[in-house]
Amino acid sequence: MCRNITELRGLEPAATAEEIEAAARQYVRKVSGITKPSDTTREAFDQAVAEVAATTTRLLGVLPDRRQPPPTVPPLRRPEVRARIAARG
Repeated sequence: MCRNITELRGLEPAATAEEIEAAARQYVRKVSGITKPSDTTREAFDQAVAEVAATTTRLLGVLPDRRQPPPTVPPLRRPEVRARIAARG
């Protein structure tokens, strides 16, 4: 389950809040089956994303350094993805 979520531990530079939130959102989408929250599900969905992101941030903060970095670059660090995000905002 959630094979697509990028490993965030051990990145140089460290994972950003944006990357952690994106991974949390992807996880909540997967476990809830909700890809586009409706007005009735948005509050619970957003709260779950915030809680998962906060827990992930705490976890990454207390884990020891990795001996080897993750094998892939997180999607949000790819220049083409960052350009697409900037164009939307």
